[in-house]
Amino acid sequence: MTPSVKPVEPVESTDPMVTVRGVHKVFGRGHDAVHVLRGIDLDVERGSVTVVLGPSGSGKSTLLRCVNELEEITAGAIHVDGELMGYREDAKGVLHRLHPKAIATQRSRIGMVFQRFHLFPHKTALENVMEAPVQVRGLSKAAARTRALELLDRVGLSDRVEHYPAQLSGGQQQRVAIARALAMDPELMLFDEPTSALDPELVGEVLAVMQDLARSGMTMIVVTHEIGFAREVADHVVFMDDGAIVEEGRPGDVLDNPSEPRLRDFLAHVL
Repeated sequence: MTPSVKPVEPVESTDPMVTVRGVHKVFGRGHDAVHVLRGIDLDVERGSVTVVLGPSGSGKSTLLRCVNELEEITAGAIHVDGELMGYREDAKGVLHRLHPKAIATQRSRIGMVFQRFHLFPHKTALENVMEAPVQVRGLSKAAARTRALELLDRVGLSDRVEHYPAQLSGGQQQRVAIARALAMDPELMLFDEPTSALDPELVGEVLAVMQDLARSGMTMIVVTHEIGFAREVADHVVFMDDGAIVEEGRPGDVLDNPSEPRLRDFLAHVL
């Protein structure tokens, strides 16, 4: 597929926080090409929680990485808060790839939490959360420390601020990672299977933090296999398979009365 990014009309503040239109992602070329996303259309409303479900290899994580500009899309367009991600349009309507620094600025408005925690092992929980505001935004260390302490308290780790990652459980490390993402005051939070690397008894503490975020009105896209979380917290559930959205809608409709056989089969294996 020839790379082609088609502009979407800018959206106003009353429109969705995220609009995805006709997005394709192809890795490689020729016979080795792998078509991971196949024409994704998706709206994520402001202040809502969208949960993305699907089997391994369905394109869920790639979709998140495209929204956050960690992967360049092959075709289509993504807007976050009305801004075209990764490109600018000139007076003639021609699109040009943004400079990496401009893309980094766009990405700074989006928080992302991964399966693995990616904490700096040589820095304490407090220092991990302070790092980006100081280095990227130029916040003073005093201000960054105050904000980091507030966030670590919010995720229930006020008694672990001076602990290093190796001294924390997996659930605690993931909560530090969430606090670190929140330290940049993002407009949108992306979660890529945030509990999949955790022991079962630690999953609940991370989901509780995410539930608190949802109640606060944070716009969230969550890739997860936690059906209970989707049922209780999601405003919108999306099921992906083979790079496409197969079914989407309200949690009660999608999870309790799925219309697509592929989704029914998926739920039969995970419930």
